[in-house]
Amino acid sequence: MAFESLSDKFQNIFKNMRRKGRLTEEDVKAALKEVKMALLEADVSFKVVKTLMKSIQEKAIGQDVMNGLNPGQMVIKIVNDEMTALMGSETTELKLKGGNDVTVLMMMGLQGAGKTTTCAKLAAKLKSRGRRPLIAACDIYRPAAIKQLQVSAAKVNVPVFEMGCDVEPPKIAQEAVRYARENGYNVVLLDTAGRLQIDEDMMAELQQIREQVDVTQTILVVDAMTGQEAVNVASTFEEKIGIDGVILTKLDGDTRGGAALSIRAACGKPILYAGMGEKPDDLEQFYPDRMSSRILGMGDVLSLIEKAQENLNEERAKEMEKKLRKATFGFDDYIESMNQMKKMGGMSSILKMLPGMGGSQLSQIEDQIDESQMARTEAIILSMTPKERANPDLLNQSRKIRIAKGAGVPVGEVNKLVKQFDQARKLMKQFGGGGGKRRGSFRLPFGGGGLF
Repeated sequence: MAFESLSDKFQNIFKNMRRKGRLTEEDVKAALKEVKMALLEADVSFKVVKTLMKSIQEKAIGQDVMNGLNPGQMVIKIVNDEMTALMGSETTELKLKGGNDVTVLMMMGLQGAGKTTTCAKLAAKLKSRGRRPLIAACDIYRPAAIKQLQVSAAKVNVPVFEMGCDVEPPKIAQEAVRYARENGYNVVLLDTAGRLQIDEDMMAELQQIREQVDVTQTILVVDAMTGQEAVNVASTFEEKIGIDGVILTKLDGDTRGGAALSIRAACGKPILYAGMGEKPDDLEQFYPDRMSSRILGMGDVLSLIEKAQENLNEERAKEMEKKLRKATFGFDDYIESMNQMKKMGGMSSILKMLPGMGGSQLSQIEDQIDESQMARTEAIILSMTPKERANPDLLNQSRKIRIAKGAGVPVGEVNKLVKQFDQARKLMKQFGGGGGKRRGSFRLPFGGGGLF
């Protein structure tokens, strides 16, 4: 998980501050020294850390903080505010033309940064907002680059414009824009070639594309796992080509996260999106305040709510709540709850956004989530007949034996699931009935770990 080590360190630093109640100036300085070391170890640029710590220290040792009722919390707020400001404070949107005008986004980056898959993810996001995107295959050098782009684009049902490997990229870009105008596409994403390192040929080609095509915005795709090197790459692209925004990829990986904290301050360009996984919808709008909150272990409840709104059907949720109140839910409802959780990225994705769930604490919980058990639970339920899933009371021993054979599991696992299901229904009757005196959200204690 991104920032796991940094989040852990911050939580320990702040825990010690809270324990002390009132703080001396020496306490604050000692804590900020630990914050500084944690940031440097996370591969945040030294210049950025130096500027950040100067700003934090000036505010944290002011009279308002030291004489406040809860100086520890005030210092945490200052760190949060300053880190948010470091990453840009305001959320920056893509600049898209209106009407039938064609917006051209030139996607740039080094080889291996995830540029091609990011093109497809961004196209999918634009499509969900009512745009008609077209991706142009301008990488004619890397083996199978065009095929990779076509596969990624097919997953999100977005067309690819390509002219093979014998046409120069500036010409491909020109023809793609012309094709878009003639066929009703209003956004063209240019998937340009990357290199293992920055070289003159790559820069010259990007400059030619800019000269021959009316590029609306240039977007740099950067691998967050490269740490301070990401800052160097961004600075060079800004100097040679000019960039309008950055997309950070692989923020879900085992990365120290320094790029996210450094890149805005180093090159003055906003982070637009963050790649948080391999799936087509794992490209999140970058909110500096929410990212700072995640890093400090304060959670990201707003993003969790938005993710739920995007993936969960409100009418179905109300229907499910009624079933919970009356304890009339069946195994089909359980399967649906598992699928809804998968749409939201799974239990791990949800846990990452909850306050206090950073660092090693999250790792311990993730270790306890048995994905294989969830798959076995699903197999058991799908081995039932529709009538059995709707009415679990039908499940006598002979039916359980048949279900166990169909699912390829011991009959004991079927008995355990059914027993847990019965207990959950009794619990729902106890809390959901009785004139509705006690209301709330319930977690069903099934072996698969599903949520209703």
